[in-house]
Amino acid sequence: MIGSYVAVGDSFTEGVGDPGPDGALVGWADRFAVLLADRRPEGDFDYTNLAVRGRLLDQVVTDQVPRAAALAPDLISFCAGGNDILRPGSDPDDVAERFERAVAVLTEAAGTVLVTTGFDPRGVPLLKHLRGKIATYNGHVRAVADRYGCPVLDLWSLKSVQDRRAWDDDRLHLSAEGHTRVALRAGQALGVDPPADPEQPWPPRPPRGTLDVRRDDVHWAREYLVPWIGRRLRGESSGDHVTAKGALSPDAIRTRIASVA
Repeated sequence: MIGSYVAVGDSFTEGVGDPGPDGALVGWADRFAVLLADRRPEGDFDYTNLAVRGRLLDQVVTDQVPRAAALAPDLISFCAGGNDILRPGSDPDDVAERFERAVAVLTEAAGTVLVTTGFDPRGVPLLKHLRGKIATYNGHVRAVADRYGCPVLDLWSLKSVQDRRAWDDDRLHLSAEGHTRVALRAGQALGVDPPADPEQPWPPRPPRGTLDVRRDDVHWAREYLVPWIGRRLRGESSGDHVTAKGALSPDAIRTRIASVA
């Protein structure tokens, strides 16, 4: 039974795309922490989320890995390298070598290290051409997991997130429902019986016309793509002025979500 959990990573693990009623981010890791805490006696669970949006792998390794290792929890989730893979000219083989060095450090400190693959971007504009690069990196992640005995949160095979409703308006981060499905899949990865099936079918949605799709694309480009390109040109990151959530109680998370199901 897992009594302590530390989440390490970038915007995916911070929970971007999944704000609670008060605006504070929740995300799959926080939802997963509640799922784990529900299996423990009341008050007998420690959770810390160190993830910060926009962080590259080396930044995660420098800023978060030592803090996670010092806490020596029962479980660490480690998802990093995705922002590196999205950078033009990045080498997934090189990123994977640095990823493995971090896993070696974390497995020495934690009872279990849960590693995460990337999503399949085949239906995502501008990212679908990176599908082979992401698949290569995923292969390395699985090989590292085999060498160090790490369970794998396999997001590539999570078919339910291929639905547009699993993603936020920026098309780069999960929606609240998408984060929930990942939390349920994380439970499966650790052999925890989740309260719902992460692959449960989505309800039918009315068909959309070509004009509606084109209008959404224009809105997305104006509101999200252009600012993203601008930050890259200026050498800025969305996480430049963001600090990690730190230690959170499951009760505090429960006030922002009804359940992990």
